[in-house]
Amino acid sequence: MTNKAMINIDYTYDFVAEDGALTCGKPGQEIEESITRLTKEFIDRGDFVVFAVDVHLSKDEYHPETQLFPPHNIKGTKGRDLYGALDSLYEDNKMKENVYYMDKTRYSAFAGTDLELKLRERGISELHLIGVCTDICVLHTAVDAYNKGFSIVVHKNAVASFNPNGHEWALGHFEGSLGAKVL
Repeated sequence: MTNKAMINIDYTYDFVAEDGALTCGKPGQEIEESITRLTKEFIDRGDFVVFAVDVHLSKDEYHPETQLFPPHNIKGTKGRDLYGALDSLYEDNKMKENVYYMDKTRYSAFAGTDLELKLRERGISELHLIGVCTDICVLHTAVDAYNKGFSIVVHKNAVASFNPNGHEWALGHFEGSLGAKVL
């Protein structure tokens, strides 16, 4: 096992499908091949691959996102399914030791989860980030990774957002403020 991990963030039906509840739409759909290929490469190489997937409860009046966004990624709904070919890739590999699926309830994959523990116990120091939305969950995960001392690589052809300006701003922020490599 290497010191690298991939964090595949929120690439779900609700965030990517045309009729998803909070969809990136075409920009999210256009990265499907890159997301799937990169994830497969990391799994096949034996790198640690994390599927960090947003989860919400129906009508959760206490969650801050309830005031900001329409209901999305509701537990037990199709909206939480991984999107497209990524779903099959996960199903084919979910029993492998280097594949880890985790729920997250905040933008960052580190907030309220055991992600840092899983990475540290494996000696991982370099995180490769892919998924959606570039300027929300990918960004907040990257900021937390930076603050925890991880090296960050963002795959430009495997991140997307429903906000083109936010997407471009985040790509610049990754490099300019977090010292990330943007490939």
